[in-house]
Amino acid sequence: MRLVIWHGYLLDGTGSNVYTREVAKAWAALGHDVRVICAEPRPEEAAPAGVRAIRPDFGPLLPVFVVDDYEGVTARHVAAMSEAELGRYLDANVQVLREELDREPAAAVLANHAIMGGPVARAGCAASGAPYGLKLHGSELEYAIRGEPRLAAMARPGVDGAAAVFAGSQHIVDVAGELLGDGPYQDRLAIVPPGVDTEAFRPDGGSLADACRLLDADPRAGRTERAPDVGAGARLAGLGRFVLYVGKLIPEKGVDILLDAWREAGRRHPDLTLVVVGFGPQRAALEAAAPPGTLFTGAMDHRQLQRLVPLAETVVVPSQLAEAFGMIAAEAAACGVPPVVADHSGLAEVARALGDAAVAVDGGAGDYAAALDRMLELTPERRRQLSAIARRVSVERWSWRGVGQRLIDAMLVPSGGHG
Repeated sequence: MRLVIWHGYLLDGTGSNVYTREVAKAWAALGHDVRVICAEPRPEEAAPAGVRAIRPDFGPLLPVFVVDDYEGVTARHVAAMSEAELGRYLDANVQVLREELDREPAAAVLANHAIMGGPVARAGCAASGAPYGLKLHGSELEYAIRGEPRLAAMARPGVDGAAAVFAGSQHIVDVAGELLGDGPYQDRLAIVPPGVDTEAFRPDGGSLADACRLLDADPRAGRTERAPDVGAGARLAGLGRFVLYVGKLIPEKGVDILLDAWREAGRRHPDLTLVVVGFGPQRAALEAAAPPGTLFTGAMDHRQLQRLVPLAETVVVPSQLAEAFGMIAAEAAACGVPPVVADHSGLAEVARALGDAAVAVDGGAGDYAAALDRMLELTPERRRQLSAIARRVSVERWSWRGVGQRLIDAMLVPSGGHG
């Protein structure tokens, strides 16, 4: 069948981008004709095999929840955009979605984010009557809609009109109720956690030599903050045992707490390195404050991470604000690497699913240091046991093909009517 995904951003890097790419790839693997409408500057290069990508001409402004650099456009926080600016962005995306559905009718459309996916999907699907599903992410709820009644009001018609509304965790269900209020959409809410490419992220996939080679051969290195640093591979060469952080370098992600924890734990484990992978406005300050035994690499793509993550002793996700799920924690588990995560929101749900194969931390730097000690002092036999548990849970719960099919089923056989 023909399926369309609308996504307002790129197809790599951060959570919803990876989500979009992997759902599209899973649908194509299931034999469907998949089109993705997104903001990739070169969509034909970024699209997964078997997927066609289209970029609307939405003008110079891109509404975002966290301001980053984007090629060819100016990113502006959605709450700071005027009605006219949001209207232009909305009209351009609605037009492309409507034209795609007129040209080739689709069985269903999946849109990301209550803002701006809800308004785009509602208006873009109206003429054709195609059912649409709406995927809620923590980013728009926490970083945009919270404290902004105007945006909540803009989101509600699109959310209420969806054939299915998807949340990655019970936490997101609760936050949606808090910020969007009660409404018809709640009868069509389904918890479908994001997936993991368990064929690519696997325990035997680690290779430091391959990771370094991919980093050093990356043509984007040093040219954009979303790419590795120049020389990142050379700096990682010869790396021994290490702890890994992957994520944005912004205050909400708690990297400063992790560095304080490593200042304490690193002294007890001088043979280990803390490797920090990511980009963001806090990088310079974090790097200046980092204790000895810390290595910053810049951002990495999934091919590079698939070679690096399986080699880590643990992956730490110390976010201080709510997370819808905890993708990197699940990817670590798929690699047989037990993660250390903050004990809240979707991260806590990941930890509960993993049981003994994860440590959930409710506290500050000292608590993270203790959690690191616990992971780093496992006996080889106990580590093998926990690695096997982590891998089994990730395959059973979070494979992308299973996630893709659950999304289709919910959109085509919704529990309520399509408004």
